[in-house]
Amino acid sequence: MSSFLALRRVRSFSSATAAAVTSTAPATDAVSDATAASVLTISRAKYKLRTEYDPDKALEIYATVSEHYTSPLSSRYAQDLTVKRLARARRFKDIEKLIESHKNDPKIKQEPFLTTLIRSYGLAGMFNHALNTYNQMDELGTPRTAVSFNGLLSACNCSKLFGKVPQLFEEMSEKHGLKPNKFSYGILIKAYCEIGSPELGIERMREMEEKGIEVTAVVFTTILHSLYKRGNVEEAERLWDEMVRKKCELDVGAYNVRLMHAHNGEPESVKKLITEMSDAGIKPDTISYNYLMNCYCENGMMAEAKKVYEGLEGNCCNPNAATFRTFIAHLCNKEMFEYGYKVFKKSVSLNKIPDFGTLKPLVEGLVKKSNKKDAKGLIRTLRKKFPQKILKAWDQVEVELGLISTDSAEDNTKAPRT
Repeated sequence: MSSFLALRRVRSFSSATAAAVTSTAPATDAVSDATAASVLTISRAKYKLRTEYDPDKALEIYATVSEHYTSPLSSRYAQDLTVKRLARARRFKDIEKLIESHKNDPKIKQEPFLTTLIRSYGLAGMFNHALNTYNQMDELGTPRTAVSFNGLLSACNCSKLFGKVPQLFEEMSEKHGLKPNKFSYGILIKAYCEIGSPELGIERMREMEEKGIEVTAVVFTTILHSLYKRGNVEEAERLWDEMVRKKCELDVGAYNVRLMHAHNGEPESVKKLITEMSDAGIKPDTISYNYLMNCYCENGMMAEAKKVYEGLEGNCCNPNAATFRTFIAHLCNKEMFEYGYKVFKKSVSLNKIPDFGTLKPLVEGLVKKSNKKDAKGLIRTLRKKFPQKILKAWDQVEVELGLISTDSAEDNTKAPRT
């Protein structure tokens, strides 16, 4: 059975169940509770999709969400995650079948609903499909405003066709008589910065000011990041001073861009910026503390880095994927493998497990320190979390490190572990 047929089957099952409950006598409390329990909440669905790497299972979860939640905004995130899982497995035909099936939905006449389809095609790198969907709007009876226009521009950026965005911006706004808004300009400026032309982004920002369009913190931060990335530090600082002088609403993202530039230097410089943030009434977030932690690590101050890591929750922050990836890599460089394993277990509890390239040195280090028990435990945990087909690289690692026999490794290719 194809994944698309599996999706239809899940939907049919859900519809049949709902119909059966509706057609019976007034439900008892027990039936009501059972029905409610069978329906995934949006937040629960997001959690399951973030931790589910099997595309077929992701499709089943999404089918349940789309069956019970009609708001485009409610199900958009679930749809995006499902498409990403399919795209990673290079199942583009299934993505097309999934998205095209939604065009038969009565909600297709709602612009936000159709825009989610354009966006999903962009996330899959299928920009031609996104453009075709946008061009079908008249045929589908969907009104066209800046909402779908911005969705198309975003799809182009997501497909990494940055050089095409300026052309689309001009052509589509003129063709359909659309007036670009602050979000339209933000997407355009991001495209300019991605192709290494922040000066063109600045020109567009000046255009926004002339037209009385709000220059958002996102626009400012995007240009600032590009300037720092290109090594135009003085120009970046001048832009920062200008925005401060104009009393633009600076946020944590803007400060984090400055921290990104400073974190390769002295820890005191990073700490000073974090203090400046707090004094400005802006609360540092996980990304802010990640830069401080990394700065300590780069300067060999592992005890201080450990304090930052262990103090995240006390600062009302949760470690993210970058926290674990960066910290474990530095711990391995310093041969702090036992503590690295402890950090790994925390990443598992939060479903933010680092990639193969980060964890392989940790496993090798544990074996080097004669700690095969934890090395085996780490790989065993990964096998419980991920499908066997994306864990093939670990089979060879186990053999090379003497964690499993050659015969057992050959068996792994014949049947997945449980």
